[in-house]
Amino acid sequence: MEATESEHFDVLVVGAGLSGIAAGYHIQHKCSTKSFAILEGRDSIGGTWDLFRYPGVRSDSDMFTLGYSFKPWIEPKAIADGPRILNYIRQTAAENGIDKKIRFRHRVKRASWSRRDGRWTVEAERRSSEGAPDIVRFTCNFLFMCSGYYKYEEGYTPEFAGIKDFSGLIVHPQKWPDNFDYAGKRVVVIGSGATAVTLVPEMAKTAGHVTMLQRSPTYVVSRPAQDPLANKLRRNLPASLAYHLIRWRNVLLGMYFFQLSRRKPERVKALILSGVRLALGPDYDVAKHFTPRYNPWDQRLCLVPDGDLFKAIREKRASVVTSEIDTFTKHGIRLKDGSELEADIIVTATGLVLQVAGGVEMAVDGRAIDFATKLNYKGMMYSDVPNLASALGYTNASWTLKCDLTCEYVCRLINYMDRHGYRQCVPHNDDPTIKALPSLDFTSGYVQRAIAKLPKQGSRRPWRLYQNYALDIVSLRFGRVDDGVMQYS
Repeated sequence: MEATESEHFDVLVVGAGLSGIAAGYHIQHKCSTKSFAILEGRDSIGGTWDLFRYPGVRSDSDMFTLGYSFKPWIEPKAIADGPRILNYIRQTAAENGIDKKIRFRHRVKRASWSRRDGRWTVEAERRSSEGAPDIVRFTCNFLFMCSGYYKYEEGYTPEFAGIKDFSGLIVHPQKWPDNFDYAGKRVVVIGSGATAVTLVPEMAKTAGHVTMLQRSPTYVVSRPAQDPLANKLRRNLPASLAYHLIRWRNVLLGMYFFQLSRRKPERVKALILSGVRLALGPDYDVAKHFTPRYNPWDQRLCLVPDGDLFKAIREKRASVVTSEIDTFTKHGIRLKDGSELEADIIVTATGLVLQVAGGVEMAVDGRAIDFATKLNYKGMMYSDVPNLASALGYTNASWTLKCDLTCEYVCRLINYMDRHGYRQCVPHNDDPTIKALPSLDFTSGYVQRAIAKLPKQGSRRPWRLYQNYALDIVSLRFGRVDDGVMQYS
């Protein structure tokens, strides 16, 4: 298929979700560059928050830290549902004219950097309402990937024995059907992560009964959906001031809790489990169903607003079963202990498929980039790959905290290049004492399945990922862009 004639932009942003709209704002307000566009493969703004439509979909971070630094969150609920977050993202795009920069139905497939020309050539499939997609080509000086870290086309589902024997309906949350009626049905949700603990209490409101089937437990923490102090401050202070005060309070509390989990895991474990016992009562088997084999923050904690999961369990509308699956049967799932869970619907909340740079095929001077061999520079760029950045969030805090800082840094970098007449910037490691380490130290299944394909982090700055907002502010907002590692030409 022949590509159409190319358009040129100073910056191309890939993805119009939470990160892509942040990138558009920062480029528009803080960057010396003259032109940019956002390429979005889907039909609408929102990314994750437009893709996921399962019941109860919500954030597992408070909106004072998940929200943008430049747009205060003014809704009463701190733990917000998906539609409200989606509205917030779209409102931000419209208020700043970023929505006018988006090319919808443009799915980026390939990108190639030419050192001779000092630019990226990007090819995308453009879908129209009729007929097969055509290939369109763009060129840009800088390519900014804001397409997230997981595959939108499909989630992860293990190969369960006997899955074709089941006579009911099997649904993955990433592909939730429209107008799906589960009222009065027996539902089994396979999984124990953020999606499962969101789905179970929400579906339990109308389903006959919902069972959360987990191979092993996850740490679950209850938190009020509304923040009384935040709402009080908003009534008495300007919106922006109140927002930033609460934002910093939540950032510091989150950092303190994470560090405490690392230094005194048994103390944090006891604190979390005492909260679960208080919510479920003395007769509930917390040791079996809510006590993981790992320490807190070896995997991400699960947040339940207002203890909704625990309430559904207390009221017998939901239950938890901790066991391994032997096989699917005609009427449900048989477990390794010989018991069987009957079900009309099975929801496989079994995780995501991670990918680097949106799965785009990338090359430098005709040579394919193998990201698994690259070091991650400041959590956003890749060793020996010119003029390319990715907006990725924290694993131990809100996604947007790091994305905002990344967008600011990319603008600083482009401004520096413009001032000095540089066309190319490339992070390069010539220090043999830098050791390559796994980029993430999470034991979660979705991370471990993909870890071999992910870029590595280095043993020291600027190749080390500290997952620390305060350190990143110092490094990304105030640190030098000519640090001796980034090479300009």
